[in-house]
Amino acid sequence: MSQHRARKRFGQNFLTDTSIVRQIADRYQNTKQTIVEIGPGRGALTEALLDCGSNVVALELDRDLIPLLQKQFAARSNFKLLQGDALKFDWSTLAAESPLHIVGNLPYNIATPLIFTLLDNLAVVSDMQFMLQWEVVSRLCAQPGGKHYGQLSVVVQNLCDAHALFEVPASAFSPAPKVISGVVQLIPRQTPLVDPALHTEFNHLVKCAFAQRRKTLRNNLKGMLSSEQIGDCGIDPSQRAETLGIEQFRSLTETFAKN
Repeated sequence: MSQHRARKRFGQNFLTDTSIVRQIADRYQNTKQTIVEIGPGRGALTEALLDCGSNVVALELDRDLIPLLQKQFAARSNFKLLQGDALKFDWSTLAAESPLHIVGNLPYNIATPLIFTLLDNLAVVSDMQFMLQWEVVSRLCAQPGGKHYGQLSVVVQNLCDAHALFEVPASAFSPAPKVISGVVQLIPRQTPLVDPALHTEFNHLVKCAFAQRRKTLRNNLKGMLSSEQIGDCGIDPSQRAETLGIEQFRSLTETFAKN
């Protein structure tokens, strides 16, 4: 399938390093649940996942890749190909029998919005394993106090356990990106850290708290919570959002919801 050239508008960087492909696929040996691969590209990871014996549904946006993938895997009974946009896809249609394993080498330009989309569909997700820009992996897994810790860290970790698995050099792709990549695993929590009934308020408060990183909670949450209310949560209003753990954001959210 080398005749298909990567397209910049789709953010395509095809994974070509077979050792990296194997590291990702080996986690799905003897997996009985359906694996959904977002953006199969030229099919390198797809083939490795099929070899694990799993049922693989490949979701590809680039229409020009569809006939090439169909031809390559026509003989594989455990392969299904869909053309569509992962950002607009109805994930419930694939999870009739069991939750989904979702895997993919995600284009950098859609990684964050796609993760937020999937967070809204965790009821049908068993786990997610993504190849991402290493900076995004770092943000997903960051702990309070670090430069990468922010809104994405808090919102994701409220709902999932996030694990950075390993780095991937630019040389593992064709064409080679200008950044280091990495693989992250997101496993939905059985019970979110924050009451689901407060998720809208929680996400809004976290977004506001990080709106201007160098400003204090007193300033960023002005109009939502007073300095006294922040203090009543056991939090110094002069702190910055990056110093707070999820439990503290939960406390602020509960106070905000009451008022």
